[in-house]
Amino acid sequence: MKIGIIQSPVTNDKKTNLTNAEGFIRQAAEGGADIVVLPEMFNCPYYNAAFVANAEPADGPSTARLSAAAAQNGVYLVGGSIPLLEEGHIYNASFVFDRAGRRLAVHKKVHLFDIAIDGGQVFQESATFTAGDAVTVFDTEFGKMGLCICFDFRFPELARLMALEGARCIFVPAAFNMTTGPAHWELMFRQRAVDNQLFTVGVAPARSYEGYVSYANSMVVSPWGDIIYRAEEKPALAVVDLDMAQIDSVRRQLPLLSARRTDLYAVSHLPRP
Repeated sequence: MKIGIIQSPVTNDKKTNLTNAEGFIRQAAEGGADIVVLPEMFNCPYYNAAFVANAEPADGPSTARLSAAAAQNGVYLVGGSIPLLEEGHIYNASFVFDRAGRRLAVHKKVHLFDIAIDGGQVFQESATFTAGDAVTVFDTEFGKMGLCICFDFRFPELARLMALEGARCIFVPAAFNMTTGPAHWELMFRQRAVDNQLFTVGVAPARSYEGYVSYANSMVVSPWGDIIYRAEEKPALAVVDLDMAQIDSVRRQLPLLSARRTDLYAVSHLPRP
């Protein structure tokens, strides 16, 4: 399975961002990609006012162009994320399309990025976004794939649920910042891959020093925890080949998922004072 990683730049103009994305998708397809992945908020800058200004319905211009790009290039497309306007609420949402441009899945970010790090980043997604409430796994010819968005991936329970539902790879459109990125980006993708014995794919916007500063460093990690691919900070396009047989090989060698003691993991089994 070949993954097209698109670490695209994000401008203040939605049409420019969509046009850039279409060009990258075409190049990834020409390079043999089966599944192409865009970054979190690839169509608008990452700040609350931009989310409101660029919010659109599920059948809006961004999803229409993503669907067309998937069909025209014959690829599965994980469309990063966009601000989705639905019934008066705005969601940080990722749309997935199959090779014919049909919608396969929509993931609404379930853990909103509300943080205040001493000496670092302060942000409150909940000032604009409503949280989703579903675990997202979708089918492909290569097996089931998991999908979540950025801050979602910090919660190991969510990744484990996707693995238990059969996910062979977890795609994570994300935009870590310059405080959390150097500290946790690589660590998190390697840890989730090792814990769940699957591939993890994180795709971020290219770094810009205007407004929100993305750590970038888009990454692909193997079920053994090896870094297969890592971008730097600039715009980047890569097609990365994943050996899906490695998943079963690693799980045979270290039977972590099958050896779980779920009879002991409930909170009721914790010792009482």
